[in-house]
Amino acid sequence: MLPFDVGTVLAIGFALAVIIVIFKTARIVPQRTNFVVERLGRYSRTLESGFHILIPFIDKVAYQHTLKEEVIDVERQACVTKDNIQVGINGVLYIQVVDAHKASYGINNYRYAASQLAQTTMRSVIGQTDLDKTFEERARINEVVVQALDEAAAPWGIKVLRYEISDIELPMSIKDALEQQMRAERERRAAIAKSEGERQSMINVSEGHKQEVINLSEAEKQKQINEAEGRAQEIELIAQATSEGLRKIAAAIQEPGGKDAVSLRVAEQYVGEFGKLAKETNTLILPAQLADIGSAVAGLTEVLNTAKSR
Repeated sequence: MLPFDVGTVLAIGFALAVIIVIFKTARIVPQRTNFVVERLGRYSRTLESGFHILIPFIDKVAYQHTLKEEVIDVERQACVTKDNIQVGINGVLYIQVVDAHKASYGINNYRYAASQLAQTTMRSVIGQTDLDKTFEERARINEVVVQALDEAAAPWGIKVLRYEISDIELPMSIKDALEQQMRAERERRAAIAKSEGERQSMINVSEGHKQEVINLSEAEKQKQINEAEGRAQEIELIAQATSEGLRKIAAAIQEPGGKDAVSLRVAEQYVGEFGKLAKETNTLILPAQLADIGSAVAGLTEVLNTAKSR
C-alpha cells in the first residue's frame, strides 16, 4: 500500500512541476499589450502580442502594460486666478504608453505621476489667467497643460494625448456676482432689442404714411389728367357737333323754302325771348318798333344773304 501511495504522490508532484514549467515557459501576450521580461533580475526584452517561450525560473514577466489609451480622472484642486479668485477645477487626462521599457523603469507609477503633474501644471496656468478668461479660453488652457505634460512625461515612455477641464467650481459670492452681471447684460440686450423694434416700427409706420400720401397724390394727379382729357374730348366733340350742325343748317337754307323756314324760326325765337322779359324782371325793355316784327325778321334774313354772298 505504501509504494502505491508514494508513486501517486510522485506522479502528482511531477504533473504539478510540468504544469508550472509550462506556465513559466509559454506565455501568450494579448493584442495591444506589452510584457517586460527580466532575466535574473535584469531587463531582458519586451514581448509584443503573440506566443512566446521563456526560460523557466530564469526569465520572469516583471511588468505588463496596455498600449490602449487610458483615461485618468484628475481630482479637484484649488487654484487661484490672476485676479486672486479661488476656484476648484476637475480635469480628465488621456495618456497612452508608447515605450513599455521606459514606463517600467523610468518612473515608479506613471499614472499617479501624470495626475500630480497635471494638477501642478493646471495651478500654474490658472495663476496666469483672469477669472473671465478661464471660461473663455478653456481650449488654450488645455493645450498648454498637454504641452507641458507631454514634455515632462517623455522620459516615462508615455504620450499625453489631451487634457480636458470637466468642471470649474466658483465661490458662492462670485457666482452671485456673475449671475447679477449676466442678468444685467440680458436686461440691457432686451432693452436695446425693444428700442430697436420700436424704432423700426415707427420707421415702418412713417414709410407707410409717406407711401400713402404719394399714392393719393398720384391718384389725384391721374384723376385731374383724366378729367382734363375728358373735358378736352367733350369740347372737341361739342365743337365737331356744332360745326356739323351749322354745315347742315347752311345746306338746308339753300334748299327751296329754306330761307322762309329760317325767317319763321327767327320770328318764333324773337317772340319767345320777348315774352320772357316780362316774367324775369319788373323792368320791361321794349324795342323801338315793337309792332314791326317782320322788319326785324327781314333784317336778319338780309344778314344771312350777305353772309352767303361773302
